[in-house]
Amino acid sequence: MTKNHANLISLKTAALISGSCLLLMVIAAPIAEMYAYPKLVNRGSLSDTIIHLSNNRGLFNLVILGYLLTFILDIVVSWSLYVYLKPVNRDVSLLTALFRIVYSIIALVALLNLVSVYRIVYGSTVFDFDGHDKDLQIAHYVNAFKSQWYFGLVFFSLHLVLLGILVIKSSYVPKLLGVLLIITGIGYSLTTFKPFLFPNTNIDFASFTFYGEIIFMLWLLIKGWRMKGIDSGY
Repeated sequence: MTKNHANLISLKTAALISGSCLLLMVIAAPIAEMYAYPKLVNRGSLSDTIIHLSNNRGLFNLVILGYLLTFILDIVVSWSLYVYLKPVNRDVSLLTALFRIVYSIIALVALLNLVSVYRIVYGSTVFDFDGHDKDLQIAHYVNAFKSQWYFGLVFFSLHLVLLGILVIKSSYVPKLLGVLLIITGIGYSLTTFKPFLFPNTNIDFASFTFYGEIIFMLWLLIKGWRMKGIDSGY
């Protein structure tokens, strides 16, 4: 087996791993974020939130496991996309992966806030909280989860912008996908900085631009892993 053939298989495998992991994330993340989490957390009522959390342990488990799976897969995708785009520019591809890994670490740390809520609600903490103190602790950790996670999206947006640049510079991925990834990254940045730059704007920019990574995922699963004759860059 020649070196170029070995590299070709490596790139095809990386594309398949990336696409498959992104597909799993597309399933797990919406279940946690859009289905289960809103059923537990009522942003307008702390008392309702506490009741929902207390009475829906299985749903709470689903939230934590869904987020956990998503953030772990983010780390795997960081590595597989690094391998996939390394022939374009090894150093930039590494930096791109590191930005996503930093995001994943921040997201996992943020998730610990929900684990703390879980332990408080179901009485598995070292110290017991009573009445008002318990409510304040739950409110603090729920708010901290989203605040910390959204801060991590700054690094995720940088990852997507660099990923888009690598795709545009590559000879084996459609350049349009790179443009869409850059737009997606900018959308996440605008959402993250909205409280500072657009405090009176009630728009979730990422909800209009997220499709870039979805289209990239579909391309990886349908065509990306079937590519032929790729220059390994070595």
